Amino acid sequence: MNKPGNDKDKMGLSEIMKRAQEMQKKLQDIQKQVAEMEVTGQSGGGAVKIVETGQHYAKKVTIDPNVLKEDKSVLEDLIAAAINDATDKIEKNLREKMGGIAGTKLPEGFGGNQDSQG
Repeated sequence: MNKPGNDKDKMGLSEIMKRAQEMQKKLQDIQKQVAEMEVTGQSGGGAVKIVETGQHYAKKVTIDPNVLKEDKSVLEDLIAAAINDATDKIEKNLREKMGGIAGTKLPEGFGGNQDSQG
């Protein structure tokens, strides 16, 4: 014997499950997009460029030959800054894509880069 309102509860649960499956599909699509993404981070006015994948792997490094005349520490700082620039771009893109699922933007640092400065 069914209690009054029981069918309504089942409909609500069915709708929740449907929405959860849709959200899971969207998350999988975003993960795929981010994994396939490539961004270019740069520093020193473009003197150092790093191409990084959405999975944070450096794919290519380009260094202007004039930078090689600088101190080693200057080059190291420029490389680190270019890597950070690329990582920030990936994290920003991820926040924008993930925020779109819920209809709101997610807070800074959501993507796991808590120390990023934008």
